[in-house]
Amino acid sequence: MHKHILMPTDGSALSEKAIEYGMALAKSVGAKATVMTVSPPYQVFAIEPTLITETPQTYQAYADRLAAKHLAAASQIASAAGLICETLHVMHEQPYQAIIEVAAEKNCDLIVMASHGRRGIAAVVLGSETVKVLTHSTIPVLVFRARHYDQLTVAS
Repeated sequence: MHKHILMPTDGSALSEKAIEYGMALAKSVGAKATVMTVSPPYQVFAIEPTLITETPQTYQAYADRLAAKHLAAASQIASAAGLICETLHVMHEQPYQAIIEVAAEKNCDLIVMASHGRRGIAAVVLGSETVKVLTHSTIPVLVFRARHYDQLTVAS
């Protein structure tokens, strides 16, 4: 069965539900758990230098604070499940690539991640990191949809 489960989070309530599910699964099979979040690197979009309000340092500090918040929530979920999880903050242009790269580096054998369930034009315009991971990953991906999750009993 699974030995190391990677759980990406964007800090959303749905991601937290996916982490709850992933932690319960990790506990039930005795797997290690790693939770990660991805932030885009600092970029300058302004043509005029006077329009730039953030420096790379202030952006990094903001990204680190936000990531710490997301990862702390995941750590609390792990603790409630009786697990210790590794947490990781990665800066990367493409979140799906970062997820796949971390899964390979950490020798994960399953990725558990949420799907926001966007359909139609919203899915096309906004894209989906989950779909990109599904498309490019060489390891199994469990896509969590929370529609009926509160009604499920997860073995713990």
